[in-house]
Amino acid sequence: MDPARIEAMRRAGELLAVREPGSTEWLYPAWQLDGTEPKRVIPRIVEAARESGLDEARLYEVLTGRLGMRGERRLVDLIAEGRDEEVVAAVRSSKSR
Repeated sequence: MDPARIEAMRRAGELLAVREPGSTEWLYPAWQLDGTEPKRVIPRIVEAARESGLDEARLYEVLTGRLGMRGERRLVDLIAEGRDEEVVAAVRSSKSR
């Protein structure tokens, strides 16, 4: 994909990107892609995060963190299973730190 297109998609909320501390480069997690295109739920997840006051870093933590105290599963696992509504609802209920 063209870097300018990727940046435009990030700004439009169509892709999630995060930065490592101290870095100026955006990293784009592969789990949000279906081939070379974002999964259809990603814009809804980003929108829900913005409405809840979550920045990109916090959204990434929410999506990749364990579900529950002993769980091995993460919200990104639910994305892979197509459980979009559950993921969007979980992001909406998350709070910024």
